Amino acid sequence: MSHGHGPPRLLIVNADDYGLTEGVCRAILRAHTDGIVTSTSALAVAPAFERCAAWLADVPSLGIGVHLAAVGEDPPLLSASEIPTLVDRRGRFPISWRQFLPRMALGRLDVDDLEREFTAQADAVRSSIGSGRITHLDTHQHLHLWPRVAALVCGLAQRWGVPAVRITRSAARSPKGRAVNRLAARLERRVAAAGLVAPAAFAGFDEAGSVGASRLIAVIQRLAASNLPTAEIGVHPGERDDTERERYEWGYRWGDELDALLAPGARDAVTAAGFTLGSFAGLPAGT
Repeated sequence: MSHGHGPPRLLIVNADDYGLTEGVCRAILRAHTDGIVTSTSALAVAPAFERCAAWLADVPSLGIGVHLAAVGEDPPLLSASEIPTLVDRRGRFPISWRQFLPRMALGRLDVDDLEREFTAQADAVRSSIGSGRITHLDTHQHLHLWPRVAALVCGLAQRWGVPAVRITRSAARSPKGRAVNRLAARLERRVAAAGLVAPAAFAGFDEAGSVGASRLIAVIQRLAASNLPTAEIGVHPGERDDTERERYEWGYRWGDELDALLAPGARDAVTAAGFTLGSFAGLPAGT
């Protein structure tokens, strides 16, 4: 069924974690050139980012954001002496938001340290691709849902002239889903107050790492049924046999996501839903 009446609606399909491994970077670029991916978020702390950043010059139509990280397997760009409250004695980030948030709640994380590290990460992306190409900011493990991180990220977006910020939302009716949406509502107000823009709908939080072909089409149809003018789907494509990825024990099905994004059925679903594919740069002002 076509939803093609009225003005076209924007769908951003954003592949997270550009730089994680060479295989992930190749998969993201392939999902853009041959599939429905329109945008990516660059993870500057990841081990393959420096090696693969130059490849982005070959895809000027791909939107590029910064995937700001303060958690995860990969070390920060700055030294422990520069950001002492963000790292352990080995200079490593907390592995997960589950360790990060209690430390923040107890006042053990210095927001100035966070700002220094986020700025170093954005500078690394900017120096690789040019500052004019950065379309949006988001965060590894959605840390900017939390108000203190949200305030920092929105302030940095304003300062850096980056127009858009991701707003993570959930379709789940679970306590976790409701908590995410409460935080998303606060973030939405903050984004608007800062004069920034964000898609009106988001999918990919509940489905993270398991967006196979049928699920991708179902997500597109669900977003279409919302009748909102703009939407983002967050995805994680990768090559099926990527030994570099073994250090990331996330349980994601990267290869299945790549296949889904390349499948003709995905593009057909986008068309049938009345969406136009684009990047965060295509978000109208005031969204």
